[in-house]
Amino acid sequence: MTLGWGWKIAILYSVFVALMVGLVIASSHQKVDLVSKDYYKDEIAYQKVLDASKNQAGLAGSLAIHADEQAVTVEFPAEFAGKVLNGSVSLYSASHEEWDKNFEINTSTGKMTISRQSLHHTVYTIKVSYTADGTNFYTESQIDLNAS
Repeated sequence: MTLGWGWKIAILYSVFVALMVGLVIASSHQKVDLVSKDYYKDEIAYQKVLDASKNQAGLAGSLAIHADEQAVTVEFPAEFAGKVLNGSVSLYSASHEEWDKNFEINTSTGKMTISRQSLHHTVYTIKVSYTADGTNFYTESQIDLNAS
């Protein structure tokens, strides 16, 4: 028994529909994390981040981030020595939202140390936002904690 061209088209269409339904079901089970819960509100306030980044770029020194087995150290530019710095350090993990961490900056020593015990072995995007003498500063970089 041979199938006519009408049956062949019907079988091809049915296989295509079954494949599309399978892909929709598989994609609906994927975990999707946005960078921020308040993404749209954060996007509107982004001009402040751009201004703070411009202020950071205008500094003579640069912010340094180092990691070893015990801690991640954030060293602020030397021009802030002895000045009180306030702000936050956010560590964003693209792989797991649960691994994201936020730490408050409140130092006058020009250094901040974050213990590695609360961090995971992954690549973090570190966002440092701080204020000194009424001026906002912002910088963003990546650090790989897999190797250290």
